[in-house]
Amino acid sequence: MTRAAAVALAAIVTSSCAASLMTLPQGAGVAVADARTALAESTVACHGVTTITAEIAVSGSVNGQRLRARLIAGLAPPDSARLEAFALGQPVFIFVARGNDATLLLQRNNRIVEHGPPDAMLEAATGVPLDPATLRTTLTGCTTVPDWREARQFGDDWLVVPDRDGQVYLRRSPHVAPWRLVAAIHRDGSGAEWQAEYREVVSGVPRDVRLRSTDRKRFDLKLVLSQVEINEPLAAAVFRVQIPPSADPLTLDELRETGPLGSVAAPSRTPRSR
Repeated sequence: MTRAAAVALAAIVTSSCAASLMTLPQGAGVAVADARTALAESTVACHGVTTITAEIAVSGSVNGQRLRARLIAGLAPPDSARLEAFALGQPVFIFVARGNDATLLLQRNNRIVEHGPPDAMLEAATGVPLDPATLRTTLTGCTTVPDWREARQFGDDWLVVPDRDGQVYLRRSPHVAPWRLVAAIHRDGSGAEWQAEYREVVSGVPRDVRLRSTDRKRFDLKLVLSQVEINEPLAAAVFRVQIPPSADPLTLDELRETGPLGSVAAPSRTPRSR
């Protein structure tokens, strides 16, 4: 491991204890004739979000490795994203994506992955199976394509509604309070499940997000959002990255080998064609 890699690893690897996940309703529930009102009530704020920028404190584990880092995120519809990762104030990577084209600059090793698939690159960099569009709905606690006709109710306080790649959970407490989306179950391309959970909500948008895979060894992360700005214009330049002339190429497979947030020493370099 290089000295730079060792410094970055020491910066992001920590020991932390995550709180227990909330207990979600199980079983068949009772069919609901019309859940549209509850869905609209629980997602009116997040559906009003177009762009979002935020600073995100990340802690938890990926692939059994404890980590802590800070992200600066900028997201815009339908599928544009910029993430800058830092550890102990030192830059780790910059990820940008527009449409089906993404680039990631691994700053501490001066390595670059260009024109790759955003979902694969984002998962390789963070450990979580997200594409930019799903990242935006996940951070805003929103739905994608809910099927309100298949909603099921559990008592007076819970509704479960199928969504595009899983289901969302709505809760009201007490039972006369407004409905709120508190959790979602997602399935990735391999069929593996992971859960998003929302606790602290400000103006309808979450500030505390928990992401955990069913196989907890894959990832278990807490995201705390601050400096949140909603619907501020983001110029096209935000979703581009300046590539240093000295940067050497990195393949997607090599990026996966670096581990979450670039925490493992990068493999040997392949000289860039000049």
